[in-house]
Amino acid sequence: MTTIAENAAEAVSSVTDGSTILMGGFGNAGQPMELIDALLECGATDLTVVNNNAGQGDAGLALLIRERRVRRIICSFPRQSDSWHFDEAYRAGEIELELVPQGNLAERLRAAGAGIGAFFTPTGYGTELAEGKETREIDGRNYVLEHPLRGDVALIKALKADTVGNLVYRKTARNFGPVMAAAASTTVVQVDELVEAGGIDPEHVVTPGIYVDTVTVLPDATGRSA
Repeated sequence: MTTIAENAAEAVSSVTDGSTILMGGFGNAGQPMELIDALLECGATDLTVVNNNAGQGDAGLALLIRERRVRRIICSFPRQSDSWHFDEAYRAGEIELELVPQGNLAERLRAAGAGIGAFFTPTGYGTELAEGKETREIDGRNYVLEHPLRGDVALIKALKADTVGNLVYRKTARNFGPVMAAAASTTVVQVDELVEAGGIDPEHVVTPGIYVDTVTVLPDATGRSA
């Protein structure tokens, strides 16, 4: 059953030290900013974070990194013009980085949710990213074995949920949310709107409620999901 949390603090209360957090968002688009702020307040540390990038500016994931609450980050784009908190922590040896090509990141998450043991991909073959990994030639092409990427908790942002946890997203804010929801043991979602069960057309549901544990209504300042 999906729980409806009264606020962001209640929603993230299951996060403990050492957790692996799957964090939705493509840059700031779809990043669950209010849930991340609550995570800062709750005090959890020594976190492993899986995200598309390593935080931007002075908001969201970047603040977790600034406060040295992230021990390890798994992402595709760690260096941007405004990723200065990651850059500082990495140069100081205070955060570990696992660099994963974006397609591989999405597929590793999808594989975790789908129960796939591992998969072969040509991406990364012959580069440093393939070092120490099994490789195989299949039909004349070389591949690297990649493993599923699971999380203890997924923090994602959606546009609307119903009371049984079915989700719809707004445009590109959909990004990693659906695969992360399926890949985590516990999924926590912030939404702009909550409706009764049956209030979402079944044909429009992107993430089924079976993958969603906690929902909290946290409309952003503009009243729209980024």
